[in-house]
Amino acid sequence: MRYVRSISFPDRESESGFFISIKRKVYDSFYPFQVLSARGLKQIDFEPITILYGGNGSGKTTALNVVSEKIGLRREANFNKTNFLSDYLSFCEIEYDRPVPENSRMITSDDVFDYTLNLRSLNDGLDLKREELFEEYLHNKYAHFQLKSLDDYEQLRKSNLAKSKTQSKYVRHELMDRVREFSNGENAFRFFTDKIQENAFYVLDEPENSLSPKRQLELCQFLEDSARFFGCQFLIATHSPFILSLKEAKIYDLDADPATVKKWTELENVQTYYRFFKDHESEF
Repeated sequence: MRYVRSISFPDRESESGFFISIKRKVYDSFYPFQVLSARGLKQIDFEPITILYGGNGSGKTTALNVVSEKIGLRREANFNKTNFLSDYLSFCEIEYDRPVPENSRMITSDDVFDYTLNLRSLNDGLDLKREELFEEYLHNKYAHFQLKSLDDYEQLRKSNLAKSKTQSKYVRHELMDRVREFSNGENAFRFFTDKIQENAFYVLDEPENSLSPKRQLELCQFLEDSARFFGCQFLIATHSPFILSLKEAKIYDLDADPATVKKWTELENVQTYYRFFKDHESEF
């Protein structure tokens, strides 16, 4: 499925004209101007899966943010929009094959980190509450209690519950099970499978963070299936050789000068992995 066909960015000449128009003012930064033009990235032509590859500072995240803001995608984590973002977006042109569904969104590594951190904090809180309930159980089970008014009804309920149940069943009844007793990597994977729904456009910023190689491969299968069978389109920024190997993905190498489309096996990071394992082949 393809919702977004292409997006074009301003070239250096267009940016120079804009700078001349504001020459009487002094600014420390014109970001996001001068980032993608420095890479010679004039346009992205989208496929069902499109990947931006490059080192730190290559402009991957800048491109994702520009695409996300130009389309108006929903997102959770805040980012520095800068004074010139709206000016930059006015230079960008976007073409659609069909309307972008409302449930489309951008997902960043910060979103995943916040999600796993919230789960951990919640589980830590549940552990403290569990200890309190152990003491409450013993008190309610053996204390003599009489109902004197309706205000005492909750205490009577707990007293009767403690007398009718074992300690573990009492605590389980009063306390929800730990939200998700999984590792950070497992929770991160579940975050993607929960947030990515059918028939939508998704922008993913380095989804491999927090995922083991095995989980990355599982995510690859999930993304491929989502694009092939469930009407999803993806724009992804990544360093991961596993994500880069997504079938039929169109990859823009932002480390190249100018930025150009390449096969995943031609990328420098992938070649580095290949040489490393080739050098140590005899040890396997």
